[in-house]
Amino acid sequence: MIHRAPHPARLLLATVLVALAPACAEPPAAEGPGEPASLALQDPATADPAVAERQQEALESSRRTAIVRAAERVAPAVVSVNVIRRQTVQPRTIYEQFFLPPGAEQRVAGLGSGFVIHEDGLVLTNEHVVRGATEVVVTLADGRDFAAEVVGTDEVNDLALLRLQTRGERIPAAPIGTSDDLLIGEWVVAIGNPFGYLLSNTEPTVTAGVVSGIGRNIIPTGEEQRGYYLGMIQTDASINPGNSGGPLINAEGEVIGVNSSIFSRSGGSEGLGFAIPIGRARNVVLDLIDDGVVRRPWTGVELEPADANRFGRSRRVRVAGVAPGSPAAAAGLRPGDLVQSADGRPIRTPLDWEAALLEVRVGDTLLVAVGEQGERVVRLTPSDLPSLSAERVSALEEFELVTLTPAIRSERGLARDQGALMVGVSENARRLLGVREGDLIIGLNRYAVTSAEEAADLLTRLQQVPGRVAVRMLIERAGREFYTQFSI
Repeated sequence: MIHRAPHPARLLLATVLVALAPACAEPPAAEGPGEPASLALQDPATADPAVAERQQEALESSRRTAIVRAAERVAPAVVSVNVIRRQTVQPRTIYEQFFLPPGAEQRVAGLGSGFVIHEDGLVLTNEHVVRGATEVVVTLADGRDFAAEVVGTDEVNDLALLRLQTRGERIPAAPIGTSDDLLIGEWVVAIGNPFGYLLSNTEPTVTAGVVSGIGRNIIPTGEEQRGYYLGMIQTDASINPGNSGGPLINAEGEVIGVNSSIFSRSGGSEGLGFAIPIGRARNVVLDLIDDGVVRRPWTGVELEPADANRFGRSRRVRVAGVAPGSPAAAAGLRPGDLVQSADGRPIRTPLDWEAALLEVRVGDTLLVAVGEQGERVVRLTPSDLPSLSAERVSALEEFELVTLTPAIRSERGLARDQGALMVGVSENARRLLGVREGDLIIGLNRYAVTSAEEAADLLTRLQQVPGRVAVRMLIERAGREFYTQFSI
């Protein structure tokens, strides 16, 4: 009988199967009492329920990181701020130039973020979110809507305080932390409602990153940005349009900043986000609640860079001038003094000094180290702005003016030494004439203006002339002069 020889591959397979049979016949050896060697090979149908429960708890615990817990703690207090504002329509075609009435307006919707700071319905957000708003509605993370009133705003710090009409309903509030001891590189979380019009969900979006820098001073780059952002927290946590006003929180779930601005070439996040320190925001809130306005601290000292190198850069500042009768004069600061620090914060540029003033309130004591090595410490107590206590004069029912004095000139950093400072401007004048608080009137038609009373008298006499009279107003703003024209 002829037998076919087994194929070599079959002999090899049989040998391998025989060799593996003993290993497959016994269950895997346990690594510890009651614990399987491999969770991946564990059969759920035959697993010990107690072991399975411990494994599930371990898995859940590994997923619930500090970032998850922090977001869960704050997210219920994060809100969407929906606004309606009136906006002057700019003609886009020749047809619109002919048929749109002068000053035509349209209702424009806007959206930002915010967070509840007190369970009775106080909400903190950015000033630019509610600027010019005629109607504000706040949407909570759980979908509830509440009408809101603007308690007060602070354009300098870009902060606004809202009060919800809660009708006694309970509102979750965010825990407030501190921004005084931040560490470069520590974890932070930004929460808000980016691109809110594109997302139908009311729950906020969470992004994570680190503290990239502290004490950042941002110089305005165009007409759209008003003033400077000083002493800011820099983060790479994504902050996109719509996140403005939302909280920046630490790994413990405490608010450490108010998201405010980004640097971007595309309009979206590029890892350069900035938040207002919560300590400064707290001072603003207290002023708005107590006084309805922010009491800006004034010292009467002007600083300038010292010892600039050949590139025009300097890391030291000195006192350039001290206003007579000012808190700085009372503290003993003198022109030429080198300023090293304020309340322990290094002062390397004039903007660092302005940022330090934003952290204190009127009446607080600021310890200023001066000298080559900071060997002399003076106690500086800021007061209210001189323009607040100056006598106000009304003009045309559109302006409130005060006479420029040396103290007010120092307060506002003005070049001219005579004029009438606008400390109150109607919305009508702001919109139609392009003027705002802080503008200095230095001329009306061909007349120089030396005081608030003189400006008001000139405008009144022009108003009494029969027919419509053209007025040409010369104004100083931010170091430059320009004309605005109107008829009365």
